[in-house]
Amino acid sequence: MSQPPASVPARPPRAIATPCVMICTVDGASGLCLGCLRTLPEIATWSRMSDEERAKIMGELEGRRGLVDPALLGE
Repeated sequence: MSQPPASVPARPPRAIATPCVMICTVDGASGLCLGCLRTLPEIATWSRMSDEERAKIMGELEGRRGLVDPALLGE
């Protein structure tokens, strides 16, 4: 029995920048994750977004902090 030819090993996937800090709790009032300040749709589509789309959102995150009750953020 012959074996199939060796294939070229697949390259590992490229790392994607993410603001995730593994605190996955969504604030019902603002709709933002208390850990990363993204919305659920942003989180769900993050890996399919372009680098430019992700960079735009990441630039907006700190400004979103004011939309969440500071007590929920431990401030």
